[in-house]
This record gives sequence, C-alpha cells and structure tokens, in this order.
Amino acid sequence: MRILAVGDVCGSIGCQYVRKILPTLKKENSIDMVIINGENSADGNGITQSSADYLFSLGADVVTGGNHSLRRQEVYDYLDNNEFCLRPHNLNDCQIGKGYCVVDFGKTRVAVINLSGKIYLERVGATCPFKAADELIEKAKADGINIIVVDFHAEATSEKRALGLYLDGKISALFGTHTHVQTADLQILEDGTGYITDIGMTGPIDSVLGVKKEIIINRLKNNDTSKFELANGDCMLNGCIFEVDEATGKTVNAQRIYI
Repeated sequence: MRILAVGDVCGSIGCQYVRKILPTLKKENSIDMVIINGENSADGNGITQSSADYLFSLGADVVTGGNHSLRRQEVYDYLDNNEFCLRPHNLNDCQIGKGYCVVDFGKTRVAVINLSGKIYLERVGATCPFKAADELIEKAKADGINIIVVDFHAEATSEKRALGLYLDGKISALFGTHTHVQTADLQILEDGTGYITDIGMTGPIDSVLGVKKEIIINRLKNNDTSKFELANGDCMLNGCIFEVDEATGKTVNAQRIYI
C-alpha cells in the first residue's frame, strides 16, 4: 500500500494548490491512500467544515489536525460527526472530535492516529503522547489492524524523534507536522517504521511558514502584533510517500515530496 502524507495546508491558496497537484501526484505514484494535515486550511487560521470538505473532495481519505484544530467553534459539530477529520487525540479533557480513525479499503484497513506534542506547546494542554500512542496502538492491534500511521503535530524535533524511535516496529510510519519546514531525515527505522521529523507545508513559497514575510519580520524585529495574513504567489506542496507491506505493516520504501 502506498500512502501519501501531505504537509500542513495553508488557507485557500494552499487548498487550491492541492487541487492543482494532487490528481497527477496520485496517478504518477500509484497512491492508495491520502492523509492531509488541514489544521490551517481555513483562511485566517484553523479549520472549518468548508475547508475540510474541500480537502476530502480533492481525494483526502483522512484530514488530520493540530494545535489550531479547535480554534473555530463552528467546526466542533463537524469534528464530532466526521470520523475521518481528526484532532490530536491527547488534548487534555477534550470532548470534541477524536484523534483516531480506521479507513477500510476492503482487503486492507489502515488506522490513523493524530497526536500533539507537549514541548513548547503548553497552551495546547496535551497529555503524554507516548502513553496516548500506546493506548491507540493497542486498540488498533486488538481490531486486527497492522497498518498504523501517526501524524505527530509537535514543535520540538527531539520530541518527534524520541516518539518515532519509541514506536519503531509498533507502527508503519510516523510523520511530523507543525513546523512547516520539511526536514531531510526521512528514513526507515531499524524495525521497519517509516519516519520523518517534519513533512513541511503546502502553501506560498515566498512567506514565513505561509504568512506574509513582512508581518513576521516586523513582529520579530519590532514586537509588532499585527494580525497574521497568508501570503500570495507561487506555492509548494510538501509531503512524503510511505510504501507499506500489507502483510507485515512495515514500511519498505519512503520518498520525500517537494513540488
């Protein structure tokens, strides 16, 4: 099974670029499943039913989230009712939505886990991602599922790396999101888990993590707190393809995507 993970989609401009690139990307790479991080897919930050539905219409099988998943209250009912639109499972005492789903492809079922890191994300209020991962992997295994993919939405590279090594051999793949910068450490770990610290973002190239560069530079230089605005112009799509052996659940090949 060939699974494509697409990095944080930034606003409507990022969604439109997914629309432009994804069909050909899927066809040329014989993609069986698509996971898209959509926590920033709505203009003005966060995710809405409209932006999530748009990503599903483009071919996403699962839309994962992050620290902005609950920013907009109007999406709460949608998160409760759409089992394939996730928010991090380990948000402390959160009763909205879920962070785990199973996609049934007939002969193969794939479990997708969405987790949040804790380091430098104290405002999110996440519980231990290691314990949360153990809980959900046990659930998947009890359901007879051996292909398990984790989107770990975290700031610290050390936390991402540590969780990847901890879960090596227990899951098929772990990809990091949140920092919007694709890392060069894609690998298959010793016990067969595909791993990359961050798959990057999908959105404007001439920006700071998708936001107009002038706004971020002025904030960092002059402590200006002007509202963030998404940049315009040419876009990129970042992601990763994990080829997973359906019998063993292990990753046998992995490829970074930067278009």
